[in-house]
Amino acid sequence: MAKILYFSILVDKFGRSSEEVALPGSVTDVRTLLAWLRARGGDWEKSLREDAVKVTVNRQFAEVDTAVNDKMEIAIVPARLG
Repeated sequence: MAKILYFSILVDKFGRSSEEVALPGSVTDVRTLLAWLRARGGDWEKSLREDAVKVTVNRQFAEVDTAVNDKMEIAIVPARLG
């Protein structure tokens, strides 16, 4: 299972600081991960636009085409604080 960490205002918006999830086969990179999470609707859709967050994969900053899988730690941080 992939471990997803949320930081800053995202913790308040999502009501959690982390979760472990089994990624569906359609989630292969950061772009598809964010789209999958946005499909939850509400604050998820509003807060996880590609231009609104920075993502790390295994503690390294990632681009939208960086591969992801169930064995990774993924952190999502707002691109702009405040």
